[in-house]
Amino acid sequence: MTDVLADYAVPGAMTALQLTPDLARGLPADPVATCAVASGLILHEFWAALYGVEVPDARLVELETRPASAMVDLIVGLDPRPLSKPRAPQRRMVGNCRHFSTLSCALLRRSGIAARARCGFATYFEAGRYVDHWIVECWDPVGARWRRVDSQLDAAQREVLALDFDPTDIPDGRFLSGGEAWELCRSGGADPEHFGILDFWGEWFVRNNAVRDLAALNKVELLPWDGWGLMNRESTPEDEDLIDRVAQISASGNGAEARKLYQGNDLLRVPGEVTSYRAGTLVAVNV
Repeated sequence: MTDVLADYAVPGAMTALQLTPDLARGLPADPVATCAVASGLILHEFWAALYGVEVPDARLVELETRPASAMVDLIVGLDPRPLSKPRAPQRRMVGNCRHFSTLSCALLRRSGIAARARCGFATYFEAGRYVDHWIVECWDPVGARWRRVDSQLDAAQREVLALDFDPTDIPDGRFLSGGEAWELCRSGGADPEHFGILDFWGEWFVRNNAVRDLAALNKVELLPWDGWGLMNRESTPEDEDLIDRVAQISASGNGAEARKLYQGNDLLRVPGEVTSYRAGTLVAVNV
C-alpha cells in the first residue's frame, strides 16, 4: 500500500505541472482547500447560466483540453494572476467535471499528496438518475482511507442542489465509480438506463465509464467522451467477463491490481491516439 500511495503522490501524464513561483503563490497546503481552488478557475459549460455567463461557441474548444498543464496555460491566458486567486466567471476556462477533478489532482500531486481522479456517476444532480460525473479522491492518513471530494461544487452550486451531505467528504452511495455502477447494474440493483447524461443512457455508458475509471486509477485521466479499445466496439461475451474484472478492481479502488490489469490488456490500456466522440476526430495523446 505504501508504494501505491507514493505513486499516487507524483504526477502522471495528464497531471504534470511546472508552476512559476508567481503562479503558485498562495496555493493552500490543505487537501480539501486545494481541491476548492479549481472551482475559481474553471466554468462548467452546463452551469454557466448560474453565473450569468453565455459561453461563446468559439470557446467550446477549451473543453477538448486534456493535460493539466494546458489547462493552466488557458487559465493564465485569461487572467495572469496566481492560481490561488478566483477568477470572475467569464474569465475562467470553460470545462466540465473532469477538468475540475484533473486539475485538482494535479495540484494535490504537485504538493506530494496522494490523489486520484475517479470517473463514474453521481446521484445528486437528478432525482432517480445516476449522472455521468468525475470527482477526486485524496488520501486521508488519519482515517487511512480515500476521501472523496467533489471539487466542482462551489457554494452557488451547492445551494441549487440543496445537498444533504458534505461534498468534501462524499458518503458511500452518493457517487459510484464506473465499476461500482457496473456491479450494481449486473446485480439487478439498478436499471442501466438510468445511468448517463443528456441523451446518452444505458449499459454501454456504464461499461465505458468503468474502463475510463480503470485508466484514471492508472493516472491517465482522459475526457468523458474519449474512446479507445473496448469502448470502440460492440461487446462480446468475453468482453463482459473482462468488464466484470475491470469493475471489481474499480469498485475496490485497488491501485496495484488496477495497474496489472491495465498494463496487460490492449483493450483497456490507452493508446497513443483516442477517438474524441464530441469532436468527431482522432486525437493524439501523450501517455
